[in-house]
Amino acid sequence: MTTSPAQASAPSDTPGGRPRVVIVGSGFGGLFAAQALKKAPVDVTLIGKTAQHLFQPLLYQVATGILSEGEIAPATREILRRQKNARVVLGEVTDIDVDARTVTSEILGRQTVHPYDELIVAAGAGQSYFGNDQFAEFAPGMKSIDDALELRGRIFGAFELAEIAKDPAEIDRLLTFVVVGAGPTGVEMAGQIAELARRTLRRDFRNINPTGARVILLDAAPAVLPSFGEKLGDRARRQLNDIGVEVQLGAMVTGVDADGLEVKDSDGTVRRIQAATKIWAAGVQASGLGRILGEQTGAEVDRAGRISVQPDLTLPGHPEIHVVGDMMALGKLPGVAQVAIQGGRYAAEAIERRVVGKKPQEPFEYFDKGSMATISRFSAVADIGKFQFSGFIAWVLWLVVHLMYIVGFKSRVTTVLHWLVSFLGRGRSQRVATQQQVYGRLALEQLGPRWEVSKTGGPKDIDPADEDVTQRDSA
Repeated sequence: MTTSPAQASAPSDTPGGRPRVVIVGSGFGGLFAAQALKKAPVDVTLIGKTAQHLFQPLLYQVATGILSEGEIAPATREILRRQKNARVVLGEVTDIDVDARTVTSEILGRQTVHPYDELIVAAGAGQSYFGNDQFAEFAPGMKSIDDALELRGRIFGAFELAEIAKDPAEIDRLLTFVVVGAGPTGVEMAGQIAELARRTLRRDFRNINPTGARVILLDAAPAVLPSFGEKLGDRARRQLNDIGVEVQLGAMVTGVDADGLEVKDSDGTVRRIQAATKIWAAGVQASGLGRILGEQTGAEVDRAGRISVQPDLTLPGHPEIHVVGDMMALGKLPGVAQVAIQGGRYAAEAIERRVVGKKPQEPFEYFDKGSMATISRFSAVADIGKFQFSGFIAWVLWLVVHLMYIVGFKSRVTTVLHWLVSFLGRGRSQRVATQQQVYGRLALEQLGPRWEVSKTGGPKDIDPADEDVTQRDSA
């Protein structure tokens, strides 16, 4: 490893000249790949844009005050602390040179070049606004801890502002919450906002009635949870209606501003919804690293930024480069955690086999363990193989599965305790929100990366790139 301004790769400088494996991304694909290489005769460098491994499926519970961010985002270093052949580096990967076999990462103006012998790219995906990136200013997505904390501030702050408002129209605007996207994330978020208003906050205010809050779930598609099938989608829609969520389908968002949004219905009618809090849960865009790799290897990159991989999850002509998770396009594999986990483990085994001289594996085959989504407390839908469940049984299955994949015994215990408080009682222990959480993202984007560098001290000989090649910004 070298530090800027050095650029070139050097021969392996690891003890005994062991193969160097660089993993880009500390999400499900990257973390599980690193853990699978624990006993392999290689040296692993895991580069993470954040210092945590994020359990993204539970972000909505951070946003609605059920869980703390630490319970779903343990430090990656802590997870890998006993794995002697692995090291963790904090930084955002800005370039990959497939000929020189180097990965360049950057953090606050400090560049580091990491040579590799084997590369696993698991950089994940960000929010997609379908070409309307300006929507991000007023409708945050749900892809990071920063997103969840910002949304927590916006949601709880809307009730606080409504309490002191005098104009009935302004109170209605503040107590209207719109979630765009009727996939699992949107359904779960809408359900929890409705429960928050009708159960947790109903006795907390004097001048407003939180139970009268309006929660709207919008989607341009004609169904809720389309990937779950018509039967479960209809059940989910009925359950949402039962807890007070207005489901509006065939409704395309055409404009978003501070006061609300414009919607075009399937019949061509354009209407406006006045809403202070807008949440974007529709669409994903793979990391910009996919295009960087595509340009150098000739692999096809689709409109969502996913790069086509071969059946063994490598790139054409580059058996040393493995792409897993949301970044890869292979058949019709969904962008879910299990695809990333299984892909990461497959890539790790392929590397170990190459290193020890074993014959290659069979082509990657995804084992579908099913899909689940919660609607409210004691209510969920689950599609597992040939079986479909809804209601309380599906909710219990959801609890068990999610607990299994939360990293760390301590996190599992505290998560269960918070679930007991929220689901059996009415309380939510994580209601703290600050103005910095709400407005920090927008302020930093306006100031730009040069401002961040100027406040950190240290070397000043590196100019941070103006272009956000990995889509760090809100859109």
